[in-house]
Amino acid sequence: MRDRATANLSAIVVDDEQLAREELAFLLKDFPEVEVVAIGTNGLEAMALIEKFEPDIAFLDVQMPGLDGIGVVRRLRERKDGYLPHIVFSTAFDQYAVEAFRLEALDYVLKPIEKERLAETIARAQERLPDAEPLKPALVRSKVLIRSGVRTFMVDANDLIYATIDNGIITLVANQAEGQCSYKTLEELQADLDPNIFWRTHRSYVVNINHIREVVPWFKSSYQVRVDDKKGTEIPVSRVQTRRLRELLKL
Repeated sequence: MRDRATANLSAIVVDDEQLAREELAFLLKDFPEVEVVAIGTNGLEAMALIEKFEPDIAFLDVQMPGLDGIGVVRRLRERKDGYLPHIVFSTAFDQYAVEAFRLEALDYVLKPIEKERLAETIARAQERLPDAEPLKPALVRSKVLIRSGVRTFMVDANDLIYATIDNGIITLVANQAEGQCSYKTLEELQADLDPNIFWRTHRSYVVNINHIREVVPWFKSSYQVRVDDKKGTEIPVSRVQTRRLRELLKL
């Protein structure tokens, strides 16, 4: 469905509120690089439209009856061979921003959407257009080994909360175990983990985004993330990753 020979972006708009979807579709008419190929009213329609049209961008309302926008993205990620467009969440509320970040949304815009703000979103989509591609099953480890004293624990990779390196020694932290591993670098470890879940927040840390519970303001406009281990550990976010965090969450 997609024509890579042109610079145009195809898009769908899905919102259960008629006024909201009509207003967004109207705003998008001012951007000749964007073609709205379909409009939907709920999450199930969004799934069908994404499968049919394979749009570059899907503008999804967060709150919809039945299957909401976040639920749509989760279902798309569960499909081994499904297509995943760039996702832009739209909502009148900001409490879903962290979840949007976890799902690696392209953007998160608050209603009523302003034209200038929409222009930023479209520019970002154009920059990332070459990166859009069908989802492929990830070749990742389902288990990791954690050595603690004389014991060795086999832990589900998704249960790993974070990993950190200090003086060349990598420590893995999960709720049921904490200890060392046989990996020599965080790059080696991360290569064996699901890239959709594990985020390199800092040169010394890899974090499971599903275990982030809070974004904490820190020194000089930087941030830390608090994870849900027993200690409520706060993990630094590097300057580069802070920019990404600020852009997505509008911090």
